[in-house]
Amino acid sequence: MLHAAMLRRGMLAWVSRVGVVLVLLCCSLSLLYVMTCSPSLALPRAGPIHPSLGGTRPGVGAGVGGPGGARAPAQSGRPPGVQSYQVLLQEREEQHRLHISSLKKEIAQLKEALQERSQQLKGVQESLKRAAGGPAEGQDTGAGLQGGGLGEAQGARTDLQEFLRSQLSKAEVSAGTRLPSEYAVLPFESFTLQRVYQLEMGLTRHPEEKPVRKDKREELGEVLETALHSLNTPSSQQDSRSAAEKTSKVYSPSDFVEGITRTEKDKGTLYELTFRGESSNEFRRLVLFRPFGPLMKVKNERVDTVNVPINIIVPLSRRTDKFKQFMHNFREVCVRQDGRVHLTVVYFGKEQMSEVRSTLENTSREVNFKNYTLLQLDEEFSRGRGLDVGARAWKGGNVLLFFCDVDIYFTADFLNTCRLNTQPGKKVFYPVLFSQYNPTLIYGSPEHVPPVEQQLVIKKDTGFWRDFGFGMTCQYRSDFINIGGFDIDIKGWGGEDVHLYRKYLHSNLLVVRAPSRGLFHLWHEKHCADELPPDQYRMCMQSKAMNEASHGQLGMLFFRHEIEAHLRKQKLQQNSNPKKA
Repeated sequence: MLHAAMLRRGMLAWVSRVGVVLVLLCCSLSLLYVMTCSPSLALPRAGPIHPSLGGTRPGVGAGVGGPGGARAPAQSGRPPGVQSYQVLLQEREEQHRLHISSLKKEIAQLKEALQERSQQLKGVQESLKRAAGGPAEGQDTGAGLQGGGLGEAQGARTDLQEFLRSQLSKAEVSAGTRLPSEYAVLPFESFTLQRVYQLEMGLTRHPEEKPVRKDKREELGEVLETALHSLNTPSSQQDSRSAAEKTSKVYSPSDFVEGITRTEKDKGTLYELTFRGESSNEFRRLVLFRPFGPLMKVKNERVDTVNVPINIIVPLSRRTDKFKQFMHNFREVCVRQDGRVHLTVVYFGKEQMSEVRSTLENTSREVNFKNYTLLQLDEEFSRGRGLDVGARAWKGGNVLLFFCDVDIYFTADFLNTCRLNTQPGKKVFYPVLFSQYNPTLIYGSPEHVPPVEQQLVIKKDTGFWRDFGFGMTCQYRSDFINIGGFDIDIKGWGGEDVHLYRKYLHSNLLVVRAPSRGLFHLWHEKHCADELPPDQYRMCMQSKAMNEASHGQLGMLFFRHEIEAHLRKQKLQQNSNPKKA
């Protein structure tokens, strides 16, 4: 008992001394901050702005990633001296912001360390009490169970730290790994203060760009801030240089040269950042790694789609041959296989209206299908107008809508995918469909083109993922009505689907955007009307060019005369030099 009491008093004294030291350290940091923030006649040089890796300061060029790195002209109406002084003040403000951020991080680390020490001391005291044969002060038997829970939490934290360290050891960071071929290489992306240079260009198709997505901007901003904090507050373990070699250089975003990054999806993200050193030929390189944690189970639920009908809405104007082909696929997939589909056709004009009606009536008789609605609008064709009218015409409650076109082929699996990725008031589904190239170019001639069902092969020479198209979408009628529907002022081809897509993006609904292996756009010759506005006409022509064939196939067509001449030349050479028997 005496030994335990002495040990307890010693631990209390040790904690008191640690607390005094931490208080003194906080006071010293506060004093250092006050001294640093005091006005000074010597202002540092200007540099590019750091936040969000995209902004530029008034009067300063676009930085490393700007066009040519040239300085912008001075603002009109202000003397050059005033503008230069404002730039210097902004640079000082930027340095103060970085310094304040570093101090906040240090204070947070100190608080965390103090809290951890307090928990350790509490655990030691409870252990001593239990060893002495009694409960801890102010603690009953149930509190002892809480102590056990604390130990389990600390053990779980230790296990997590070990798992994250193992992620670093398994990742390709300090040493390479054997790869089977060049196709297994995981390339890096490079980035500067202003630009990201990328191989996977995404929807913008830009090989270099400012980070558009918010998560990408915040990710690179956090990495740069962490690197600057590490450079400006080195510990004894991080910097082994002698005191004579150390200088008082304060690193800022303007010292950043470039960085590279890549993500191993099962391990984590690696960042390598390079900064200018203290001389022209010296650099500082920091390697950071963001390990991925273990998988977490978020949800385990049963989804019943038996009572989830789909109202497929198709706007149409003429094109009766394509409509017959669409109904052939509809009978097989929606009537014979799925059986939980309603079809709404919104027809514009009177020409060929009787043929459309006859096709629907024939389908109804052949497969005993009554769940269809035919609406006629005696006005100019507008896809958005037709879909909007079809959606609002439904009076049977909150139904799942699938906006479709007459040249779309879908499978029964896609209908279930549509049901599984939508939820009223929570989720809408924007599938990326596979767009078919011109079958005549794919198979060489019209005579060799197989039936449609055999053409639906997802390969790079047969088509492409139409990631710039937003016309095919699944959403509940209530969400479509609440979001405001289509912009019905848009006439003709294109534009209305993008407006609706952006409305959903600006809302609180989750937009599920994913490639769908059961949704195909069948090739058809596209005509871009001269009366279209310039922006719509340009979109139409771009779509027409991309729909025709792959890059390689278009190249073979472009150089076909050169290829034919080469073949003729080779044939002549073979005839003039026949092989000896």
